[in-house]
Amino acid sequence: MQHEKVLILDFGSQYTQLIARKVRELNIYSEIHPYNNMPVIDGSWKAVILSGSPHSVREENAPIPNLSQIKGKLPLLGVCYGAQHLAHEFGGEVLPSNTREYGRANLSFVDENSILMQNVFSNSQVWMSHGDTIATIPEHYKVLASTNDVEVAAYEIKGEQTYALQFHPEVYHSKDGTIILNNFLVDICGFSQDWMPATFVEETVEGLKEKLGNDKVVLGLSGGVDSTVAAVLLHKAIGENLYCIFVDNGLLRKDEFDNVLVQYKGMGLNVKGVDAKDRFYEALADVSDPEKKRKAIGAKFIDVFDDEANQIKDVKWLAQGTIYPDVIESVSVTGGPSQTIKSHHNVGGLPDYMKLKIVEPLNALFKDEVRRIGRSMHIDENILERHPFPGPGLAIRILGDVTEEKVRILQEVDAIFISLLKLYGLYDKVWQAGAMLLSVQSVGVMGDERTYENAVALRAVESTDGMTADWVHLPYDFLAKVSNDIINKVKGINRVVYDISSKPPATIEWE
Repeated sequence: MQHEKVLILDFGSQYTQLIARKVRELNIYSEIHPYNNMPVIDGSWKAVILSGSPHSVREENAPIPNLSQIKGKLPLLGVCYGAQHLAHEFGGEVLPSNTREYGRANLSFVDENSILMQNVFSNSQVWMSHGDTIATIPEHYKVLASTNDVEVAAYEIKGEQTYALQFHPEVYHSKDGTIILNNFLVDICGFSQDWMPATFVEETVEGLKEKLGNDKVVLGLSGGVDSTVAAVLLHKAIGENLYCIFVDNGLLRKDEFDNVLVQYKGMGLNVKGVDAKDRFYEALADVSDPEKKRKAIGAKFIDVFDDEANQIKDVKWLAQGTIYPDVIESVSVTGGPSQTIKSHHNVGGLPDYMKLKIVEPLNALFKDEVRRIGRSMHIDENILERHPFPGPGLAIRILGDVTEEKVRILQEVDAIFISLLKLYGLYDKVWQAGAMLLSVQSVGVMGDERTYENAVALRAVESTDGMTADWVHLPYDFLAKVSNDIINKVKGINRVVYDISSKPPATIEWE
């Protein structure tokens, strides 16, 4: 089925993938391409969106797209940098802001007659993230919205279906962002909204059948949502030719290895459990740097999969549950200019000695989309609603070097925290929760004795996609219960703290 498509041009913003996610939430298909490697602008594209960027339009080497086949010919929406570019390049003026405009703002003026801003009203909260400001716009441009600090918060170009927003409608802090995108894509562009989870499943399964044929595929299961949904999609496409490997890397949650094996076998998947704890502990010995931990774990995963793949006759593919946030935080999914935050163990090519090709059926989806896809395939809600868990496991929740004893301590702490979240009815209100074993020890008193033991930090955030997140206001009585249980039941812990930082500026994990 040929879907109507939105072209999103990437100028390097960490939010570019969120634009795609918001568009897909409206059941509209979108693709992201770097501004400097655009696809052919043919009849398959129905609209174009210009992303934000860490760059300034005033830089000598500022990103400049070729819009000759787009502007004035297709509906066009510029976001943040995109808005500044459309002003700067066509006769307006962009200047440095007196203060960096970052965070929440409220619209003080909205043009109620504008199609783009219909059903959006004054005082609506938006999210700003820019160091420059649009000082003046060309004469044939019209301001559609302002804030107290930003006069040109939104505008249109008269005589064209070209619009621009200085704020980011794609982040959930912009309360009416989805309404604005719907106004643009449906009311202005006329999209029919025909891209849905069931459609994705059908098309992906057919695509996998065509791509894989009768080839054998090995998939590393993690017990999480992503690899599970990837496994079910692949199983639908190739059945018993999918060989699932679940590795105990010694960095899983308490009792997770045994529980997950039983769960997967009950789903009819062809799965084998591999105990590789010692191999991972050896690879992590005396490694404290978080990037080196990730790379060591990634390399060891490849070694394990290579060993297992060699035991499967004629296997040709390695499947992974890679999703968009993994990719965008490592390197732009499209090869564009997005900035790197951290590496992920399941992102990137394989070494030459491993003769497997990679298949990633979910690498265009965000976590919430993966859950919707899984739900459409009737996967158990207990799996779909599991909190995200980092690929490197507890290794990146142990600050400093990793030992088997530290893992044991953190597993006990994590088990108490997660079990009490469920007991108190809080688990489903949290997007992700976990505990961090800190690399410092603190003084404590137990009975009449002075102790000098470890501290742990609890982390619980609310989010929709992991790209931005706010800390959760857990009840004090709950936190008191968790702290008391951890200190009393986990030998080696005498202090518990709660992390109240949001992303950005922090990240969800500590490493």
